Amino acid sequence: MLKQRHNFFTEWWQAAGVGWFLAVRQIRRASFTTTGLIIFVMTLTFLNLVVVSGILVGLLQGSTDAYVKTYSGDILISTLPKKTYIENSQGIISIAKNLPWTKSLSARYIESGSLEAGYKTRTNFRDDPNTAGGQVVGIDPVAEAETTDLPSKIVEGTYLTKSDTDSILIGANMLKKYLPIDAPGLSLLENVNVGDKVRLTIGGGVTLDARGGSIVTGGGGETKEFTVKGIVKSKTDIDQRIFMLDSSLRPLIGRGDYNVDEIAIRLKPGADPLAAKAALIKAGAGQTARIQTWQESLPKFLKDIQDTFAFLGNVMGSISLVVAAITVFIVIFINAITRRKFIGILKGIGIEGKAIEVAYVIQSIFYAITGIAIGMVIVFFFLKPYFAAHPIDFPFSDGILVAEIPGTFIRALILLIATLIAGYIPAKLVVRQNTLDSILGR
Repeated sequence: MLKQRHNFFTEWWQAAGVGWFLAVRQIRRASFTTTGLIIFVMTLTFLNLVVVSGILVGLLQGSTDAYVKTYSGDILISTLPKKTYIENSQGIISIAKNLPWTKSLSARYIESGSLEAGYKTRTNFRDDPNTAGGQVVGIDPVAEAETTDLPSKIVEGTYLTKSDTDSILIGANMLKKYLPIDAPGLSLLENVNVGDKVRLTIGGGVTLDARGGSIVTGGGGETKEFTVKGIVKSKTDIDQRIFMLDSSLRPLIGRGDYNVDEIAIRLKPGADPLAAKAALIKAGAGQTARIQTWQESLPKFLKDIQDTFAFLGNVMGSISLVVAAITVFIVIFINAITRRKFIGILKGIGIEGKAIEVAYVIQSIFYAITGIAIGMVIVFFFLKPYFAAHPIDFPFSDGILVAEIPGTFIRALILLIATLIAGYIPAKLVVRQNTLDSILGR
């Protein structure tokens, strides 16, 4: 039994050596144009496997990155179901600040509200007012800037300072010039620019007086005039928010107890959000608030779209993989058919069929490895840095190229295996033919 195994491995080892010799000679003598074309196809196939799925996933990854940087932080603490604010907010903030992983945090007051523009020059009160609704968010501008990337998302005007008690930032999705959509029920502010005065109504909303002459608030809302200091555009949900100082919002919503609605926590680099969440829950913060890592707080629709795009990328990559395998099969098969007489002579002088099969398999591997190597250089040294510096400007995100090394190597391995099989099958079909028929071309 051992002798048979020894003979088997010896035969294959010798076949591999002879096959390597034959493969090297065939590659050297092959047409440069043909070899280059095959490698080009393999490179394109690899890029299709990695880049197409990477771009599709990157579209949502851009949204996710913006969500974490501008809104949730690493940990997001929000109100419990059926609660209007986080009870014992200051106690939770104290616990969070004392965690060894905490870098900074931002406590936010949130209330529904609406903005009205052009009320001073309005003459026809039968027309609909120039209004838009959204969430009014009271922030400490310094703490928010330390926790999120909000200041960098100001596309017009400037960020808030602690002295801007009568100023606000408006999300781009509340302005018609940034969201030029005309849909039933959608109300957007028109002709509003930085420096303009707007009227903010907290809660209740804006309605017309029955006499048609004035604007009143429904549900006991509070109204105050503010100056637009900046426009926020992040391609996330905060583009539907109105930002102002927390010290200005508290009196309007009667929040004298300093209980907030939302707390975003930024952790130190390398900190584990799950460990921080567990520490907060253990300290009792979970009794009066919902504590989530940024992954858990992601909207469900965003997670579903990520999965769908990843699936579509894999489907499109699989199609290109099949095309590449067929291409290699055809090339190797035609090469073997045209050299059938030469293969017959090799068999006639005693060269094992295994060695000839190995030679063609090695050629296939050479094409695949060369194409993959060129593709990896293009992906990691050109495409990925380029998209990181110049994201694709989509309406809902800044798309990047997601290409992680483990996933890329898995795709490369799949392509290599598919190419190996595609090279082996035609070589096997030709080599198995009768030696004399091959020599005589019959």
